[in-house]
Amino acid sequence: MGDSEIPEDLETDPSAAELEAAGQSAMFGAVPPPERSQPPVAPGQPYRVLARKYRPQTFSELIGQEPMVRTLANAIARDRLAHAFLMTGVRGVGKTSTARLIAKALNCVGPDGQGGPTIDPCGECEPCRAIAEGRHIDVIEMDAASHTGVDDVREIIEAVRYAAVSARYKIYIIDEVHMLSRNAFNALLKTLEEPPAHVKFLFATTEVEKLPVTVLSRTQRFDLRRIPADLLQAHFGEICRKEGVEADEEALHIIANAAEGSVRDGLSILDQAIAHADLDGEGKVTAERVRDMLGLADKGAQRRLLRQLLEGDAQAMLAAVADQYALGVEPLALMRGLMDLTHRITVAQISGGEADAPGADERADLSDLAARLSAAQLHRLWQLLLKGHEEVRQAPDPLVSARMALLRVMHATDLPDPAKLARKIEELAERGFSVAAPSAEGAGAPASAPSGALDWARLVQQVDDSGQLRVAQLMHDWVRVIELEPGRLVFRVEAGLSEDLAPELRDALFKLTGERWQVEKGEASGKPTLRAQAEAEKAEAEARLREHPLVKAAFEVFPDAELAEERDNVAQAGKWSR
Repeated sequence: MGDSEIPEDLETDPSAAELEAAGQSAMFGAVPPPERSQPPVAPGQPYRVLARKYRPQTFSELIGQEPMVRTLANAIARDRLAHAFLMTGVRGVGKTSTARLIAKALNCVGPDGQGGPTIDPCGECEPCRAIAEGRHIDVIEMDAASHTGVDDVREIIEAVRYAAVSARYKIYIIDEVHMLSRNAFNALLKTLEEPPAHVKFLFATTEVEKLPVTVLSRTQRFDLRRIPADLLQAHFGEICRKEGVEADEEALHIIANAAEGSVRDGLSILDQAIAHADLDGEGKVTAERVRDMLGLADKGAQRRLLRQLLEGDAQAMLAAVADQYALGVEPLALMRGLMDLTHRITVAQISGGEADAPGADERADLSDLAARLSAAQLHRLWQLLLKGHEEVRQAPDPLVSARMALLRVMHATDLPDPAKLARKIEELAERGFSVAAPSAEGAGAPASAPSGALDWARLVQQVDDSGQLRVAQLMHDWVRVIELEPGRLVFRVEAGLSEDLAPELRDALFKLTGERWQVEKGEASGKPTLRAQAEAEKAEAEARLREHPLVKAAFEVFPDAELAEERDNVAQAGKWSR
């Protein structure tokens, strides 16, 4: 059932167990004091990667998880131990290592063999050494990815009935527990809820949302946090000193950021950086080499590129992009670097302090940009870079897409911020560039009407004011006037309306004027309806407005924007379109 991994050196050298117990350092935490430093690897021994070599052996060596350690310490001190624990978090923060530490804490008997459960296992007694070496018969590790079925769980259910062979507790560590099948979970529920007193379950998972609620409710859950970058940087620096490797602080800062809160990922990158540094015999881990290894843009080059964007130097900007690409920096990484700079400048501006940067020159540059740029400019810059990042990610040619995106950013730097732009558009509207609908005054007067002839728009308005709303609506939307004079109307109905309007028009005009009207349908096309005239004038006004330089600039910056109509100007049109 257990698939615990036995280190390679234990398979080849019987004395390696003592070496492991005496010198193994923390993968996650405060590195052991000098007297516990790691001896050099004996000739012929296989190399052990840093992620395995510096695995935590006590809770004091576990960094970034203080709330969990405090809870466990209190539970052990008060003898209030849960029967099942669940460790969840992103990869590489120490879920499985924490489970092993809990197993040691619960089964430690102390150097004299008389001790009880403790948050500080001695590391010297037989249970501690056996668990650290992965050979304890009562601590069973199971990978749920390869043991997903009911049969695997049934073996656990059968085995829990028997007491531990040599330890205080029989402990089952199930890694990636979310990969158990539904039937396997259901089979485990009863045992998980009421296990024998000598059994403890320790679960680890990166996808806790996939666990059934019935399982979550039966466990004590610990959410392991991402490790902060500054804590990782200090930890990696101490490991470099233990390994006898010289490393720049900036290089360690880059590695810590690239790890994204995962100690294991960071140690893997550090391992690679040390090997990369050894290629020329100097053995020093530098920021330049780490960037080259990870395909990241040089921070100085990124800052220069950002200044070129803000200053509008297109030729220099394109040349800088070409240089970075020639050095192996991917366009997507270039966009991410500029976004990171923008974010740090914004945070520095809000906090009023120095920017977050490992070097004094970089801090000075970012602080200067934070003082020069407005909040609106920074937010607009972020939005443009974010849009460009998405375009580069999806583009068939990322380099071309990155160039075009950065040129768009450069063009937008000369534009006013949205608040100023809105004020200018309001001023423009006050000078007559608003989208205005035709008023009742002369909006639909027939062009062929003789001097002194009736005004059709005014006549429709009068019908509406008299309370004949339905007829007024029909006259506005559907009637095309052919001839109009006192007492006589010749009209044509707009295509799409089949009913005969003549009787209703005749009756409405009689009620309005008190006179009998001659109302008849004609064959000529007539003038456009009042509704069509209003829509045409509105479209023409909007087209004029869109051609104004300020409005065109606004749409280039905000392509999804819409023109908002002033309510006072469109009140009349709104009444007819309801």
